[in-house]
Amino acid sequence: MAEKEAKKVPSVPESLLKKRQAYAAIKAKRQKKILAIKRFRKTQRKLIYARAQAYHKEYRHMYRQEIRMARMARKAGNYYVPAEPKLAFVIRIRGTNGVSPKVRKVLQLLRLRQIFNGTFVKLNKASINMLRIVEPYIAWGYPNLKSVHELIYKRGYGKINKQRIALTDNSLIEKRLGKFGIICMEDVIHEIYTVGKNFKVVNNFLWPFKLSSPRGGMKKKTIHFVEGGDAGNREDQINRLIRRMN
Repeated sequence: MAEKEAKKVPSVPESLLKKRQAYAAIKAKRQKKILAIKRFRKTQRKLIYARAQAYHKEYRHMYRQEIRMARMARKAGNYYVPAEPKLAFVIRIRGTNGVSPKVRKVLQLLRLRQIFNGTFVKLNKASINMLRIVEPYIAWGYPNLKSVHELIYKRGYGKINKQRIALTDNSLIEKRLGKFGIICMEDVIHEIYTVGKNFKVVNNFLWPFKLSSPRGGMKKKTIHFVEGGDAGNREDQINRLIRRMN
């Protein structure tokens, strides 16, 4: 009788006990992973905030430096000539029906395949010559920090696996540009605005901006800006056009 009691069947089958133990181990592992991700995100947020603060200080210093230099020059009875701009924003304003293949090719190299597409361009001798070739078909100028900021935050899309993906999360940027030390939107804006060493990589990551037709319309596409039209270089007046099209 005692032997029969010892060999009594357990109330819970062994296979079910094993399943429960396996599920508990999986759950514990998952919880550990979630906690690690939360901890990592918290440190990332702190880092991103610190970077944004540092960039804000840098931009303010640049702005005040310009003002101080102009005041010093005026005080000495001279004129202050600011440094040549390094960044341009180019907007395509016309189609290319019946134009030469050279113009079409340059627009293609500038990634301006549709009307009202816009891209950032690093200004050097080669790029300025390219802009001169296609000048009747584009409006371009020197964007300020506000324009760069608004364009990237409002109309910023990234090229991810050859697809146009909205930049809704910093993790998308970190995945593609993390190896260059660029982990958030503020890093992208800083690299573009200051034309940093990774400008080419960041600019190629950004999909060409698809802008709206300008509020209030255009004056005359076929005439240069200095003659009262819309085409060509409009220097800092490009910021007004960006406001109307963004």
